[in-house]
Amino acid sequence: MNSGEILLSARGLSHSFDCTLFENLNIDIYQNQSIAILGVSGSGKSTLLHILSTLLKPNSGEILYKGRKLYSRDRDELIDIRRNEFGIIFQSHYLFKGFSVKENLEISSIISEQEIDYDLLKAFNIEQTLHQNVSSLSGGQQQRVSIARVMLKKPKLIFADELTGNLDRESADMVMDVMVHYVRENSAGLFVVTHDQQVAKRCDIIYRLNNKQLEVVKG
Repeated sequence: MNSGEILLSARGLSHSFDCTLFENLNIDIYQNQSIAILGVSGSGKSTLLHILSTLLKPNSGEILYKGRKLYSRDRDELIDIRRNEFGIIFQSHYLFKGFSVKENLEISSIISEQEIDYDLLKAFNIEQTLHQNVSSLSGGQQQRVSIARVMLKKPKLIFADELTGNLDRESADMVMDVMVHYVRENSAGLFVVTHDQQVAKRCDIIYRLNNKQLEVVKG
């Protein structure tokens, strides 16, 4: 579904650590579009996400964001993009322990200069946890708080690495419903790395990273 402008375009991406993970990959992320990447552990899915989201420069290839090369920008500009325009959801929660849920969300609100969206918290079924210490929450609740904290920034591009790993089926479906709706309502883009076939099916396009290449599964 290409119903908007290209948000991010990658061409000829290659990367290796001890061995080559992928080579000469091309991918575009459009407005109003959600993309899922499937693949076995160690295939390079998370590495690809890190490269697209400013966290890791590729060995070769280039990425264009807003028509300009992403990795030709200086460090401060990359940090600004990561802080204000990209939302990155990691497998680990990275919540501030010892703080309440509301305090964790307020930190994001202050940094991004965005108001806390209480409707979003209700959609994630975490509004009742606001005054609890995050350490007292279940793993699934912590994950939903972590996702909500990122989405409160109102990012133009969301990068999510196994975002439903700590969630039961019902919660995972609910989170994906909210995120896909957000993307379509805000002309944003979503890039999800996942092992969960049900999560992938909710996205507009599905790729499998296999044999160092992206194979189209759906789209």
